Amino acid sequence: MKTTMNESGVFEFILLGLPISPEDQGIYDALFLATYLTTVLGNLLIILLIRLDPHLHTPMYFFLSHLAFTDISFSSVTAPKMLLNMLTQSHSISYSGCISQVYFFLFFADLDSFLLTSMAYDRYVAICHPLHYTRIMSQSICTLLVTVSWFLSFAGALVHTLLLPRLSFFRGNTLHHFFCDLSALIKLSSSDTTINKLVILIVGSLVITVPFICILVSYGHIGATILRRPSIKGICKALSTCGSHLSVVSLYYGAIIGLYFVPSSNSTNDKDVIVAVLYTMVTPMLNPFIYSLRNQDMKGALRNMLTRATSSV
Repeated sequence: MKTTMNESGVFEFILLGLPISPEDQGIYDALFLATYLTTVLGNLLIILLIRLDPHLHTPMYFFLSHLAFTDISFSSVTAPKMLLNMLTQSHSISYSGCISQVYFFLFFADLDSFLLTSMAYDRYVAICHPLHYTRIMSQSICTLLVTVSWFLSFAGALVHTLLLPRLSFFRGNTLHHFFCDLSALIKLSSSDTTINKLVILIVGSLVITVPFICILVSYGHIGATILRRPSIKGICKALSTCGSHLSVVSLYYGAIIGLYFVPSSNSTNDKDVIVAVLYTMVTPMLNPFIYSLRNQDMKGALRNMLTRATSSV
């Protein structure tokens, strides 16, 4: 008989984890551990380079440092617990731990969306209004954009989290996932989830759809500006300043569309779990490589740091 610790009817959930055969478990343990460590170290390196190199004290890199911190936090919400469960073969997570995981997952996912939008706006101003860039993208405006991003992410995640305790799970406590995903919890619930689904639609539109549209509009204006004054130099400059951001936006929203806008027909479909791995672990890991390999400023900052380190030794 299931022990009842709260009105939800459960005191813990069972996470079935990834669809991996037992004989391949060790290989995937090492792979995901390497992915997580690369995510943390790569994004920490970006933050360190931006703080140490005065040439990177610009609005674009100000937003990038916050994005790197968000990627570390976002991956840390799910990866450590998943790795621990894989290593110990213990698949349980407490009810309070599950609710907390939902909150922080939504919070950092929303924050990622708002920061990518702020970076798109920064690129729009830099290319479409270069003469007014310094005035428009002042330090106070950048700080305001980041502050609003944090506040909206906090509010959006809190709304979903406050609605979860009203749900009951008398049908079972087994989640076909490797973390407490909001949609998986709603599918599992034995309560009426109409309000939860309505809030997902409304809040999701505000924190995902609207920012995505703003990004598309920004790059639409950038493209129109470049086409009005076509030149090889102008196109190359636009690609160098926007290419990294566009790559990250494509990875981020591509995973979201695959995960949430192309829903599975049932709760046990492995597609959701596989796409969630790409979304929560692979994308945050790739971001440092994208910005390092495609960005001359970051390459220069890294070379300068290595040169100073070599000289001091």
